[in-house]
Amino acid sequence: MSENLPPCPECASAYTYEMGALLVCPECAHEWSVTSTGAADETAGERVVKDAVGNVLADGDTVTVVKTLKVKGSPSGIKAGTKVRNIRLIADGVDGHDIDCKVDGFGPMQLKSSVVKKA
Repeated sequence: MSENLPPCPECASAYTYEMGALLVCPECAHEWSVTSTGAADETAGERVVKDAVGNVLADGDTVTVVKTLKVKGSPSGIKAGTKVRNIRLIADGVDGHDIDCKVDGFGPMQLKSSVVKKA
């Protein structure tokens, strides 16, 4: 094929093909229109970050740490139940850390969204 077709939005298969005005996935039999892939690409650029229970997080939210976290250089760490106010979501965090915040008593740090829940 001379053109690159997008992968299947259902199963992410790379073996999609065109059938008339539709794109078809041979693995899961999902069919979608070519024009809907452009709209899907625009929404895919908007990143959604969810907490440990599935709530969508936004900049400025207050979250609660759901499990005790070890902090390098600190003898105690961050205890479960600690509230963190005014979080900021980041796209290029290291090792899956997608929340930038300031924890009282520890200072600025990055957290993973999987260890917090929206307060």
